[in-house]
Amino acid sequence: MSSSTVTARRISAAALTAAAIVGAVALPASAADHARPERAKVEISAVQYDSPGRDDRSRHSLNKEWVELKNTTRRTVNLDGWTLRNKDGQTYTFHHYRLDGRATVRIHTGQGHDTATDLFQDRRDYVWDDRSDTATLRNDHGRFVDDESWGRHHRGHDRHDGHNGHDRDGSRR
Repeated sequence: MSSSTVTARRISAAALTAAAIVGAVALPASAADHARPERAKVEISAVQYDSPGRDDRSRHSLNKEWVELKNTTRRTVNLDGWTLRNKDGQTYTFHHYRLDGRATVRIHTGQGHDTATDLFQDRRDYVWDDRSDTATLRNDHGRFVDDESWGRHHRGHDRHDGHNGHDRDGSRR
């Protein structure tokens, strides 16, 4: 083999190696340019299904029953048209509400004035069953987003605050 052939092969190998290194370095930068935007992630973060204290259907008692949603991303999520529903079909529909990034909102059963952190269903009766129920969140296209279940037919971890183990009539479960 001539020395010029060996030299040509070495130059060719060096060029291929350099191209591979440049390609490997450039690929992540290129991939980052075309990365998919962070998907909106809203989840049910807590449920207070057993209103603390006496269940007398007062505004105060009804508003201590709530579901809390958390936006786990940095982006604001438009919840207009989203729904929160119990297993019996009682549904709350969000109207003109945007949940800021990393923020939470509580959806209270009773009546009140909506704010950035508290929304009200304006109901005069309890929504969430103390014994067992499921809160289901769906987006404006009716697609499942998250749910939280509790009670006899539920297996797994409950996410709720202050449940005292009593039914609405005060009897112990």
